Amino acid sequence: MYIVCSDLEGVLVPEVWINVARWTGIDELKLTTRDISDYNALMTRRLEILKQHGITIKDIQKVISLLELMPGALDFINWLHGRSQLIVVSDTFREFADPLLEKMGWPVLFCHHLTIDRDGNITDFNLRQPDAKKKVVESMQELNYKVIAIGDSYNDISMLRQSDLGILYRPPQNVIDDHSDFKIVTSYSQLKHYITDLIDT
Repeated sequence: MYIVCSDLEGVLVPEVWINVARWTGIDELKLTTRDISDYNALMTRRLEILKQHGITIKDIQKVISLLELMPGALDFINWLHGRSQLIVVSDTFREFADPLLEKMGWPVLFCHHLTIDRDGNITDFNLRQPDAKKKVVESMQELNYKVIAIGDSYNDISMLRQSDLGILYRPPQNVIDDHSDFKIVTSYSQLKHYITDLIDT
């Protein structure tokens, strides 16, 4: 049996931090795991910026509530139903994700969580475990599933390498240059094609 483990931001929904950057006018918040491979360093810097500018969890949740799924994403998710189970595997945080999950029909999500003080300031980030995306794939394989993994950024690479089929979805050129051995697709129709070929084989 096959199971699909998909990244969230950049694959199914827009990048949250890029939209927060647009809303706040703080260009440095546009940096994502497409630009910086060290996730801990990236998040530490993000929290420093939020503190400097007095941006709270409510401010970020307001931005997220206005986001829509990427065009075609819901159709792709619905198409998967009946063919394979979908697990969303993300380096986002539970406190960010609910408005997006609701629009997706509440798929299973494995992610991290934040520490927030009584004033709504984000004081820390708590990773569920090291290399959490890869660990999800390993766990599914231990349950005798074959795993199709979909991602777009540096923080997806170990998950993709662990999977039975790793696919990069619309990655930036720097990720392509560094990991050109992966299948690279630019549309949901191409994703459907690869998944259908594998599942029906």
